[in-house]
Amino acid sequence: MALGGGAFTTQNKILPGTYINFISASRAVSALSDRGLAALPAALDWGEEGRVFPVTQKQFKEDAQKIFGYLYDAEQLKPIRDLFIHARTVYFYRINSGVKAANTYAAAKYSGVRGNSIRIAILDSMEQENAFDVCTYLDDAQVDVQTVFTAEELKDNDFVVFKRDAELKALAGVPLTGGTNKEELTGDDYQKALEALESYGFHVLICPSEDELIKKLFASYTKRLRDECGVKFQTVIHNYPGDYHGVVNLKNNVLDRDAAGNELVYWTGGALAECGVNKTLTNQIYDGEYEVDANAKQADLIKSVESGEFCYHMVGDSIRVLEDINSFVSYTEEMNSDFALNQVVRVLDQYGNDIAGLFHSKYLGKIPNDADGRVSLWGDLSTYNKQMQSIRAIQNFDPKELEVTAGEDKRSIVVSNPVQPICAMEKCYMTIYVQ
Repeated sequence: MALGGGAFTTQNKILPGTYINFISASRAVSALSDRGLAALPAALDWGEEGRVFPVTQKQFKEDAQKIFGYLYDAEQLKPIRDLFIHARTVYFYRINSGVKAANTYAAAKYSGVRGNSIRIAILDSMEQENAFDVCTYLDDAQVDVQTVFTAEELKDNDFVVFKRDAELKALAGVPLTGGTNKEELTGDDYQKALEALESYGFHVLICPSEDELIKKLFASYTKRLRDECGVKFQTVIHNYPGDYHGVVNLKNNVLDRDAAGNELVYWTGGALAECGVNKTLTNQIYDGEYEVDANAKQADLIKSVESGEFCYHMVGDSIRVLEDINSFVSYTEEMNSDFALNQVVRVLDQYGNDIAGLFHSKYLGKIPNDADGRVSLWGDLSTYNKQMQSIRAIQNFDPKELEVTAGEDKRSIVVSNPVQPICAMEKCYMTIYVQ
């Protein structure tokens, strides 16, 4: 994560870093980084504990059982499948560590109830005299087999840690027992996850909780990191009117009888993370696995948009995103209604993240703050703006309006970079003249 960052009122910052203000212009504000990174503090039946672990789309499809304890198509992984429909990489943090299942011969690699589905079978080897085939099963599938003479020779696998002092003898199968999940999750559990995620860069954070205090914690975390630390991302929260451009207030529920109701946060978070700075989710089809409650009337949809709610609605036989907006509704002269549009926020966040990365990697503590140094930065920023314009994320960039000048002390610079984000067409007003 960057050192200094966030907004500034006066040039009085202590830490070295990049401080960027986004304001509405009076209407009478090097390489583009890829999108698709999401973060999720999750309650899981299996998996790493106490640390952030990244999982890519490819890893999830190929190694879901090793990572999460279930096969890719298992019902337990339905929310994560919805998330990975669009997210490229997800930073997970398991928030419900519990007790590891165990038996005489091994202990589960991770805590949780999934460990109770593991069993160890020991067979007399058909190939080596006085040797044993030690087999590890998850449900009814063999996931590991080793031929050894003693337990000391066993190597831990993806599911168990063997007890090297055990005495091997032939047996049909001994299950691991006693594995549990932590059931009562607290704000402290989520807080630990959020603190750990501060060291990672992502585009969207997903709040999986329906607890109002936890929702408030996620919203406050988002606002603090965006405004005070310059870390640009948005957070998807179900039914939370955050009135902040960094919080996406997801309105719809799911109709699945056994679901919690807020499972759409996963697809929404993944889709928002992947969505390019030159694209919008408006009218995008929901291609996930849940049945969406999308029977709102037009008057209700209008009210939802005016209230800053991210909604799904029915169009023919498909479920689509009504409008790609966030929860910001308290417009001001400095932050007008443009900041309620997620496409605008994505453009500005891209600027914030990429330019901070450029400055920290190439200029901070390396390039002299003289005319030549400032010209170099001006050139990189000009190139970046032209790249953004070439992909139609912004328009009307004028290099003459980009300014890089000396700040109030010898170490500071001041950058003025007018930006006009482009939004996709959403409304068509047509007049047909009959002659």
